[in-house]
Amino acid sequence: MSNSIFRTKKIASILAEGADDSHGGGGLHRVLTLKDLTFFGIAAILGAGSFSSLGGAVFHGGPGVVVLFIITAIACAFTAFCYSEFASRIPVAGSAYTYAYASFGELFAWVIGWALIMEYSIGNIYVSYSWSDYFTSFVDKLGQLLHLNLHIPEYLSTSYMEVKHAIAGGNTSKDVMDAWNNAPMIGGLRIIFDLPALIINALITWLVFVGVKESRNFSNVMVILKMVVVGLVILVGGYLVFSKGLSFNWTPANDAGVHSFMPNGFSGVMAAVSGVFFAYIGFDAVSVLAEESKNPQRDLPRGMILSLVICTIVYILLTLVLTGAVNYRQFETVGDPLAFIFEKQNLDVSWMQFFVAIAAVVAMTSVLLVFQMGQPRIWMSMSRDGLLPPVFEKIHPKYKTPSFSTIVTGLVVGIPILFTDKTFVLDFTSIATLFAFVLVCGGVLLIPRKEKQPGKFNIPYVNGQFIFPLIIAASFTGFMLVNPNYLHQLFSFSLTPAETSAALAGVDANNTSLVQHLTDAALTAKQTTNISTIIFWLAGISISILALVKKYSLIPLLGLITCLYLLTGMTARNWAWFGGWLLLGLIIYFLYGYRRSRLAATPVA
Repeated sequence: MSNSIFRTKKIASILAEGADDSHGGGGLHRVLTLKDLTFFGIAAILGAGSFSSLGGAVFHGGPGVVVLFIITAIACAFTAFCYSEFASRIPVAGSAYTYAYASFGELFAWVIGWALIMEYSIGNIYVSYSWSDYFTSFVDKLGQLLHLNLHIPEYLSTSYMEVKHAIAGGNTSKDVMDAWNNAPMIGGLRIIFDLPALIINALITWLVFVGVKESRNFSNVMVILKMVVVGLVILVGGYLVFSKGLSFNWTPANDAGVHSFMPNGFSGVMAAVSGVFFAYIGFDAVSVLAEESKNPQRDLPRGMILSLVICTIVYILLTLVLTGAVNYRQFETVGDPLAFIFEKQNLDVSWMQFFVAIAAVVAMTSVLLVFQMGQPRIWMSMSRDGLLPPVFEKIHPKYKTPSFSTIVTGLVVGIPILFTDKTFVLDFTSIATLFAFVLVCGGVLLIPRKEKQPGKFNIPYVNGQFIFPLIIAASFTGFMLVNPNYLHQLFSFSLTPAETSAALAGVDANNTSLVQHLTDAALTAKQTTNISTIIFWLAGISISILALVKKYSLIPLLGLITCLYLLTGMTARNWAWFGGWLLLGLIIYFLYGYRRSRLAATPVA
């Protein structure tokens, strides 16, 4: 027992609490196979990222965003190995939270558990909004096909804050104005809310509540349908790109008239990091299902890695089809890129738009399902440790699911739908997940190596003592060779004339307020990037020194450094929201969890 905030849990204790050895009467049902876990991973990854944020990523990076998908996949692959190592040792629910408790200690475990709420619960708010957009579009297209007046009013298919912010920003689009002008009023307040988002959240919460077996069957069917339609998009779109002679779009001209696979340079590709990483969020959700897996020590690692490989191939092909079908510049503000390429002014295949709408609704539903399953199991694990009230670990006697935690998750996702918007919730998600990945990769370095055991995953040990420092040195040298002014630019915190011109391109110079706003935004973005990058290189040097001394394993080191590099692409707004959320979490921990923890020296009666 200890009063230290860094007190750790023994792996043997975690396994005993997780009822790893049986299907026991009070535990969760062990029904998931390798196929189920792989399908859950695909269900989580191929969703809002591929159907929504992919358009913005393509706009920033052009066809070259494929490179960022590969870099991000490599980072996620290294991280998946680390998750797999933990999952083979600690095959219980809780994911990164449980792993951090065994390696870094209680405070970091709480922080990562609190951060994962941003990934699963708050992330699901964004997915609910996206699901509603595609469902509304699907209803409209179905009405046109059947010649029926099927339409969900704009004021019942968007959030109040989204419309309010759009009006304040001068947006006069038809959908925004219809939502604002046609909304009924009660006491001077316009009644605007996203009804489809609320309904799908309620339905998914009920499905997760009644059992993992039912959720598994539903998820597997959706994944099959989704993969069929996505495959059709790749085949039809790819065929038309070549048959119409559109492959020149893969080397578009930039502002200087130079044709390039990366028209905005590598900096433009890195500007898409939030959208690209959001597309991968979810593969780690598989690790949350450890206690419901038949053979978690073998199947969890395989399920994560298989789903990651499959989805990376799909993303690369989708990106090539999108950037081949349409010039990358046309994807600005496009929220449905897969349907957009088949519109009349582009590839002109109207029936494909209908199938894409179906695929998007299916994809979003499967993502909602997996994330809604993940959050209750993390809360259950935190409750087992005394960091949350005991009711959070309550298992339903009939359905064998964490019933109270599931209901609370539904409320945490559902209630904010009434008063938030997409931009607000999206700022939370990627940075919290990357932070969790950093701690998982770092945690593997802190636990002792074990002997290889048949039937269990063992992360391959490659001594990183000299290789890792050489990689860091070679990477920095490469940046300097490509850009001799790299070091000077890194420590320059003011805008150059070229950067100012780029920020104000196409803006009326007489609009002084807009000029000042864009200049300030560009300056803040540059300062944030520079500070993050400086911290990254300092972290790389520090980790290199530790690798030299401790002879750390190379794969976790690579996972750690690649995730840290991706964090350099986050904006000041991302860091501000994340910092505020962590501060709130620490207050709750010290007011409740620290004293009531089961590792506390003097338990509270």
